[in-house]
Amino acid sequence: MLTACCIALTGSSQAAEPQSCTQVRMADPGWTDIDATNAVTGVLLKALGYQQNVSNLSVPITYQGLKKGQIDVFLGNWMPAQAPLVKPFVDERSIDVLHANLTNAKFTLAVPDYVAAAGVHSFADLVKHADQFNGKIYGIEPGAPANQNIKKMISDKAFGLGDWKIVESSETGMLTQVERAVRDKQWIVFLAWEPHLMNTKFHLTYLSGGDAYFGPNYGGATVNTVTRAGFSSQCTNLARLFQQLTFNVDLENQIITNVLQNKVDINTAASNALKSNPTLLNTWLKGVTTANGNDGLQAVQTQLGIH
Repeated sequence: MLTACCIALTGSSQAAEPQSCTQVRMADPGWTDIDATNAVTGVLLKALGYQQNVSNLSVPITYQGLKKGQIDVFLGNWMPAQAPLVKPFVDERSIDVLHANLTNAKFTLAVPDYVAAAGVHSFADLVKHADQFNGKIYGIEPGAPANQNIKKMISDKAFGLGDWKIVESSETGMLTQVERAVRDKQWIVFLAWEPHLMNTKFHLTYLSGGDAYFGPNYGGATVNTVTRAGFSSQCTNLARLFQQLTFNVDLENQIITNVLQNKVDINTAASNALKSNPTLLNTWLKGVTTANGNDGLQAVQTQLGIH
């Protein structure tokens, strides 16, 4: 699925991008991890003299926006969960998959640890306890690819779950339900992923056996950066930045924890994370200039107060 984009990564980028490149249009499905990576990107873009505009859009609408040229960049192409959704766009070359911005992520179904201790360790264990789960799996926003995977699993009658239902709401709505269930020691099975604060807040157990729907290794995931077709050739300096912008689970968890647990503004949390991980900037900004052609690394370091 990963397509090569024609970006020359040698030498310095020219300050010859069209004026349209100064506005970087991005999307956010309302996921905390993408909030974090968008915020980090926003700090960098502002220091480099660009303006970031983030639209809150569902994942399917985001890909339509990329296809129509209304969105420039999306940092949330979770694979393999989004594989069926993204394949037609890649095949028709209406989007470009730039590179993997995060590895060693997870995305599959999970239960609280007390449910696992009672014998639920795999997808196949769910049906044995249908009454305790009320035959429900809690998902995120309607239209999300992960929800579609659950719906397919139910329609396939996989693991004996043919008469189960998915409860769709949002990340926040789902986690509120999880919090309520954990507080009362009720049984619940839901979509879970890492990086996210939920992994320490709720003491989760990821379920095995869902490889056909969420991929192997407990939903082991790679998150890609995708752009509208032609973005890389039109906005070469930005394309260089986005191709070099690679996150890690610890960095994202640091930002997410500061926002959700410590109630820090997300832009402040992103700036603080960059200040505490200054060596990342050397790789991310190699050969990247400001919008007017000056040294990009120096501009970001100055903005952050790093010397």
